[in-house]
Amino acid sequence: MGVLEVMLFTNVSLLSTIFTVLAILAGVLGYLYGPYWGVRGVPSPPTIPLVGHLPLLAKYGPDVFSVLAKQYGPIFRFHMGRQPLIIVADAELCREVGIKKFKDIQNRSIPSPISASPLHQKGLFFTRDARWSAMRNTILSVYQPSHLASLVPTMQSFIESATEKLDSSKEEDITFSNLSLRLTTDVIGQAAFGVNFGLSKPQSISDSINKQIGGSQDINNDEVSDFINQHIYSTTQLKMDLSGSLSIILGLLVPILQEPFRQILKRIPGTMDWKVEHTNRKLSGRLDEIVGKKMRDRERGSKDFLSLIMNARESETVSKNVFTPDYISAVTYEHLLAGSATTAFTLSSIVYLVAGHPEVEEKLLAEIDGFGPPDQMPTAHDLQHKFPYIDQVIKEAMRFYMVSPLVARETSRQVEIGGYLLPKFIFVCERSRGLGFG
Repeated sequence: MGVLEVMLFTNVSLLSTIFTVLAILAGVLGYLYGPYWGVRGVPSPPTIPLVGHLPLLAKYGPDVFSVLAKQYGPIFRFHMGRQPLIIVADAELCREVGIKKFKDIQNRSIPSPISASPLHQKGLFFTRDARWSAMRNTILSVYQPSHLASLVPTMQSFIESATEKLDSSKEEDITFSNLSLRLTTDVIGQAAFGVNFGLSKPQSISDSINKQIGGSQDINNDEVSDFINQHIYSTTQLKMDLSGSLSIILGLLVPILQEPFRQILKRIPGTMDWKVEHTNRKLSGRLDEIVGKKMRDRERGSKDFLSLIMNARESETVSKNVFTPDYISAVTYEHLLAGSATTAFTLSSIVYLVAGHPEVEEKLLAEIDGFGPPDQMPTAHDLQHKFPYIDQVIKEAMRFYMVSPLVARETSRQVEIGGYLLPKFIFVCERSRGLGFG
């Protein structure tokens, strides 16, 4: 009897262990392949467990989507680790996603680098649902032609500063992409914060930011440089590849592990997660100082983006729960981050392309010179109607060299696209690169 009891206990323990292992295995498989199951009917290349199609991305770079579109058609599936992305590579389907069915796919998907950076999550780009709508409606007035036209004198002053720098270094090679980044950072810094970083001036750093972040004489140029360096470092570390931090890599492969590992690694000096956390904390501190100064300034006007948000918040045209100080800091910084890098890239692309076509350069200059005297500033109407050729050149350059190959959003409910029924919480990416090429 004792032997039978032992054997029975052993068998029960063995069965329990087997069922536990099977349950864990089923949970892991369900987690890894759950997102795939709802979109399994969408065509795609063969996937590799855990890494998905990342080897294809490493092989082809951003052109991977053009390669796959030729093979799999206008809508196909691409796996970033376990997460399937539904790639829409047709202009009409992109119009359907971005306009006709926008209310069902309005939220941006949050990639793993952004998940590792709370500062970037609170900007307009990754805010969601009702908060996004309220923020967007408030910000929209900044992009009216009349307001943009009022920035022309500011742009002109920074362009003149940059030109002086070019004239003083005739014998040196100038990296135009660096020059354009300094120029756009100055323009957008003034438009967003009301702060002149002075990067395009011969002196390299201006004193005006000192007044914005406290007005004390203790704040020196090194601290201003530190702010800019943190801005650049924060931008360049948002990498969605295998050269980023360990937590970002885990976020690509096994997203559920990203946040626990980030919380651990950010406390270990020397790790990439620690460096990113340290930089973001210092950058947030700088932004909070600027926002705090603006909040205390009762005569700030409404010329810059930050002042406009402050005025809307205090007049209660938007809820104070929408634009809390941390969200104000994030959305204002987002304008500097997104605007400076993308505008600088587009400017560099235009100069590169025009340099290879002298006849285009000649027509551009003729249109600018034909507008009027050099000191005549264009109005909003002028910007929209008096420079058709410049408009064409800019759009053509953006068609050749897109800032981003994809625009990624997340379905908020079940939606049909291109004959495929996509479930809730699926990432839909509009392929912007190459759509204009026949």
